[in-house]
Amino acid sequence: MQNTEHDIKDTKQNESTEPADSAATDAGQVEPAPFEPDEARPQKPEPEDEFADLAPHETRADPQADEQDDDSDDSDDQAEPLEPEEYETTLETVIEAVLFAADEPISPKRLVDIAEAGSIKRIRRCVHDLNKKYKQGGFSFRIEKIAGGYQMMTLPAFNPWLSKLIKVRTDSKLSAAALETLAVIAYKQPIIRADVEAVRGVASGEIIRNLMYKGLVKIVGRAEILGRPMLYGTTKKFLDAFGLNSLKDLPKVDELKNPEKGN
Repeated sequence: MQNTEHDIKDTKQNESTEPADSAATDAGQVEPAPFEPDEARPQKPEPEDEFADLAPHETRADPQADEQDDDSDDSDDQAEPLEPEEYETTLETVIEAVLFAADEPISPKRLVDIAEAGSIKRIRRCVHDLNKKYKQGGFSFRIEKIAGGYQMMTLPAFNPWLSKLIKVRTDSKLSAAALETLAVIAYKQPIIRADVEAVRGVASGEIIRNLMYKGLVKIVGRAEILGRPMLYGTTKKFLDAFGLNSLKDLPKVDELKNPEKGN
């Protein structure tokens, strides 16, 4: 009996529900949405991480990418070092490397010892061949003979540009009086101090001592006169400083012009 009553209640509930659904459909209040596949529906992309919502012009910095870019830039700027077996040395290249690294003239005998050339004649031949290559290749330097030795020097045509680069040290600057004294000693050496002062007309002891301190003047002996005063002369540093191979390369006195008088 109880089961029959329960079935009657379920039947009434179903009857009351079905007319409501059909009535709602007839009134046009409920319209079932047509089925659309997921691909056709516009969907907002779900952010994968905290940087997904950035504006198009905003990008997230990638540390690894930056490191790779930096490494690539450095690789372009840095030249790969030559391995020893990739370059075959010759007597010419050894002499060239030694003269390139030296900051003072190197004598032929010393080059023979360093490069193991065997003779000075071979050194001279190599220097001649190197200068020939430099000239044919249009290089801006040559190997010159300075103060009895060889030194790599730039051509005079490049002096206007090099003068902008080179800054003369304070201790190497010479005053007009020092240059005058040095010229007298250079042209009349060996010479005693009294003769230098007789030419200049003023005391020159302090200036001579200053020139000796700079290494441009030295004592070369004593004069065979009363009191045996010291004789002064120039040094190899003097030749090096003025780009002379020997004292014979000094300009002739009659060739010198007075810059003030123009003659």
